[in-house]
Amino acid sequence: MGEVDTAFIQEPEHRPKLSPNQAEGIPIIDLSPITNHAVSDPSAIENLVKEIESACKEWGFFQVTNHGVPLTLRQNIEKASRLFFEQTQEEKKKVSRDEKSTTGYYDTEHTKNVRDWKEVFDFLAKDPTFIPVTSDEHDDRVTHWTNVSPEYPPNFRDIMEEYIQEVEKLSFKLLELIALSLGLEAKRFEEFFMKDQTSFIRLNHYPPCPYPHLALGVGRHKDGGALTVLAQDEVGGLEVKRKADQEWIRVKPTPDAYIINVGDLIQVHVTIKMLKFY
Repeated sequence: MGEVDTAFIQEPEHRPKLSPNQAEGIPIIDLSPITNHAVSDPSAIENLVKEIESACKEWGFFQVTNHGVPLTLRQNIEKASRLFFEQTQEEKKKVSRDEKSTTGYYDTEHTKNVRDWKEVFDFLAKDPTFIPVTSDEHDDRVTHWTNVSPEYPPNFRDIMEEYIQEVEKLSFKLLELIALSLGLEAKRFEEFFMKDQTSFIRLNHYPPCPYPHLALGVGRHKDGGALTVLAQDEVGGLEVKRKADQEWIRVKPTPDAYIINVGDLIQVHVTIKMLKFY
């Protein structure tokens, strides 16, 4: 097998299980009460909010079905992703991320100081995205990030932008449900994301790994944003840590579903709310 680059090797306690536990109990939530506009049932929406509340408390993860994102858009972006990553390294690196550009192709990402066995392509939801130069509220200076786009596959930018629009709609619906589950107004979070946000879409590709007992596609981590909307293909591989016993559990792919990860920003808001009222 030869030598594996030590940059990829996980510490023994963090190495993948070759026979992981299969997920049981990760909620699969049907969003049809808010996506099927032909039916308006307040009790169904109330039950949906309760499901969201329970999923956030017990797991921090859940899957959603009947979410409203057209299947054709997901198929288009999956096809475009495969076509892009099938290219030669030379072609992919023509749109590489660098110190000036935060978007594009990248294959040397590290998580917890260990290199991930993956390559990615990042694309901003808003182009350009304006970023404050400093954290000083009195400093009005901003820099801006812009998207790069490969020549192949054709219409790559159009495919990405169309998909992003639909996933953003889903994200705002989920934020409304989470707000309601906290006893807040449905639009409570909207003001923080309608204008100033740094949302982006990431295409992940995990090449076959000859050392599956040593490396991980992505190491253990938390997501720092508000929500992650993840499309997992039939291969699967995602694992989440169960709060009850701290066991890593593999999430079984559900056809046409999205996996939702509640990020740190939502947790911070909940903590502030608790401090304010208690």
